[in-house]
Amino acid sequence: MTAKMPAPVVLDGRVVRLEPLTLGHVPDLYAAGRDDEEVWRFSPRIFPTSEEGMRRHVAGLLARPLTVQFAVILKATGRAIGSTAYWDVGGFDESVEVGSTWYARAHWRTGVNTDCKIMLLDHAFALGFTRVVLRTDVRNLRSQAAIERIGGVREGVLRRQLRRPDGTWRDSPLYSILDDEWPAHRARLEGRMEALLSRGGTGS
Repeated sequence: MTAKMPAPVVLDGRVVRLEPLTLGHVPDLYAAGRDDEEVWRFSPRIFPTSEEGMRRHVAGLLARPLTVQFAVILKATGRAIGSTAYWDVGGFDESVEVGSTWYARAHWRTGVNTDCKIMLLDHAFALGFTRVVLRTDVRNLRSQAAIERIGGVREGVLRRQLRRPDGTWRDSPLYSILDDEWPAHRARLEGRMEALLSRGGTGS
């Protein structure tokens, strides 16, 4: 039986909260990502250079079918610092994709991504999905390393998977994590979160 797309929900983690994305998050998201081309360097969409541009970006995400979009809220401040999403995986039973993820650069290599991925994978597997898929740009070595750190297994490369904003083709490494692989990865990631928090890290 094919698992259905998740319903929009609030997922509460240790350093961040995921809540359904709305246009009300636009001012925070623009403040988090403005004037930083590195944040958007590998995005398949155009870099939003104004708050109105961010509004169009968010509106475009919300208009996409078969996706569930989240704002990433830093619990220490209550402000949105990025976004992430579930995507439908056409042609595969019981698979869902986690993607369209970005965070303000101040929160790279902190507990934010680990916290988000624990919540998203926990929720997906609890709903009956058996495979979580992740993709990125073949040039984005930082993202590939982050996916591998959470346990993603590289299945291959989708060649010429989509057009970049500059018109060039993007090849996309494809990763997955299976439900029976997740408990061991989750325990390891929880250990990393414990170590971070014990040192006073909050993801900020």
